[in-house]
Amino acid sequence: MSRIGILETSSPDPARLQLWEAFRQRLRELGHAEGRNIEFETRWAHGKPDRLPGLAAELVQLKVDAMITAGTPAAFAAQRATTTIPIVMATGVSVGTGLNQGAAGPGANVTGLSDLAPGLSAKRLALLRELVPNAAHLAVLWDQTNPSGSLAVPEYQDAARLSGVSLKVFGVRGLGDFDDALAAMTRDGAGGFIAVPSAMFFAEREQLASLALKHRLPAVFVRSEYAEVGGLAAYGCPIHDNYLRAAVYVDRILKGARPADLPVEQPTQFELVINVKTAKALGLTIPEPLLLRARQVNP
Repeated sequence: MSRIGILETSSPDPARLQLWEAFRQRLRELGHAEGRNIEFETRWAHGKPDRLPGLAAELVQLKVDAMITAGTPAAFAAQRATTTIPIVMATGVSVGTGLNQGAAGPGANVTGLSDLAPGLSAKRLALLRELVPNAAHLAVLWDQTNPSGSLAVPEYQDAARLSGVSLKVFGVRGLGDFDDALAAMTRDGAGGFIAVPSAMFFAEREQLASLALKHRLPAVFVRSEYAEVGGLAAYGCPIHDNYLRAAVYVDRILKGARPADLPVEQPTQFELVINVKTAKALGLTIPEPLLLRARQVNP
């Protein structure tokens, strides 16, 4: 029987559980039935990246046949824990972070799905500018524990320079820093902010959306789930598809494929979601062209 380890940066909230159930369902469709020829060992970090190394070590000790990770910190923790067990990223960023360097590199056992598509940061910045066209100054919220932020932040800074936007970066390392960071944005005169991709942010998305509203800060996020719990807007790839594709990667690995021979996939489909209730609470009028492009939510 194959044993699959799941290493998850986030928490087992209903949205995450649905994603992992989609992953399991796709594996069932591919012939891997839980309890018959496959079993799962799941470890949750509950949005606390410092827990990941110990959880990854537990999965290695269990001698799992493959490890599936959610969030770039989880992928790094898995890579540091093993150079032989195949690692499949359901979400994360490998290109430019050193996670996956091909068959000859230290990340030869890492493959999967990437979150950070070229040009996406500029599009999110442009979206925030459309939402708050009169803002003289904008901000970026960065999870300093997540290596992918070191790629996303410079992209936002470059996009801001090209478009003549004043932009300041605010870093956090945990939930306890969120309120202070957003308060600092307000004091700094930011008209809104963009949150970079982060499994920790996803785990605490309701709190983050609530704090953005508390501080009267329009915010753009990376996935629809943020807007569905109160965030103003989101633009990114539908995360559900990642988990279905991750199952295909696992199936191929269990059938003998090497991770180094399976290229990391980049996202190709994107969606815009706007929370009209939050827009109303912030006193914003959403431009008609944006409303026509977006899927609107009003929880």
